Amino acid sequence: MQLAFLLYKYFPFGGLQRDFVRIAQECQQRGHSIRVYTLSWEGEVPEGFELVKVPVRSLLNHRRYAKFTRWVQADMRRRPVDRVVGFNKMPGLDVYYAADPCYEDKSRHLRKAMYRYSPRYRHFSAYERAVFDPQGKTELLMISATQQELFKHYYATPAQRFHLLPPGISPDRRAPANAEHLRRLARERLGQEFDLPADGLLLVQIGSDFYRKGLDRSIQALAALPEALRVRTRLVALGADNPARMQALADQHGVGKQVFMPGGRKDVPDFLLASDLLLHPARHENTGTVLLEALVAGLPLLVTEVCGYAHHVLDADCGLVAPEPFDQAGFNRQLAMMLGDDAARARWQANALRYAGEQDLYSMPQKAADVIVGAAV
Repeated sequence: MQLAFLLYKYFPFGGLQRDFVRIAQECQQRGHSIRVYTLSWEGEVPEGFELVKVPVRSLLNHRRYAKFTRWVQADMRRRPVDRVVGFNKMPGLDVYYAADPCYEDKSRHLRKAMYRYSPRYRHFSAYERAVFDPQGKTELLMISATQQELFKHYYATPAQRFHLLPPGISPDRRAPANAEHLRRLARERLGQEFDLPADGLLLVQIGSDFYRKGLDRSIQALAALPEALRVRTRLVALGADNPARMQALADQHGVGKQVFMPGGRKDVPDFLLASDLLLHPARHENTGTVLLEALVAGLPLLVTEVCGYAHHVLDADCGLVAPEPFDQAGFNRQLAMMLGDDAARARWQANALRYAGEQDLYSMPQKAADVIVGAAV
């Protein structure tokens, strides 16, 4: 079949974007042709993908997205496809991959009432309803049970259209048999790059949009460590974002030389092996794929309860979960306790590796492809 995949923006370090590539490549391996419509693309194009950059512009995102939809639908009328798979909400989809949370719920709980009279709200609300309308036919690939219930609540979408997927962690993220040897090599290299003392503690935070991921919370927790721990600790935040605001915060708290923001990196597996702890104090997070990537690498975690995948940290007993509502002082205490207890971190590491071998954390692309190629149109 000829499959069309639609997403507004591709860059190589986004969680949605990585999921898209793995699902599309799984479909490709099954013999189907892949056409991708997008507004922008950064990085290499996977072999065999037909990339269509949609030439529409507008100063306002919602207007540009409306133009994108019209242009793509016109192109597909000229060059028909068998399935239309969306990674952003929009009309005309056969299958939608629900990486984004429920817009209607966010609008009602995180915005003022007047927001729902704006053109932006009308656009995104209509696009979400087009996907989840109870009379619609779009099959829904869900990665969060919590979000699934929210969509049912607001739209009364029939249950049979929802397909709750297992996580889709790439197997190459799992700690290999020689993980300890690779950890020593990676730690030596990264230690030199980030001025890590011989007895140092390396914290890693991974994800673009530093504020939403809670990097400011991590910086404050680092600054609040007891001096004996603080001087040994370095925090590296990987992701595509402007570092100026967070660097200023680190300088203000006296840890500017201990916080590093080198941008997106291709050596994330090295960080997962070399670090002592993954921090992910996100303010809101549909799932948090990086949590499971750290888990299967054997890296203990300190995360917030809002993360959709935070329950895996509890199920595996491989770290701590900061409860909601978020309390900075409590988070600071959790970090100090975890860094000060070598035996606990060793236990959490062993628990994580055992859980990674027992649970299905890997088959999301295969299950998603099953739905895509079998979807009724």
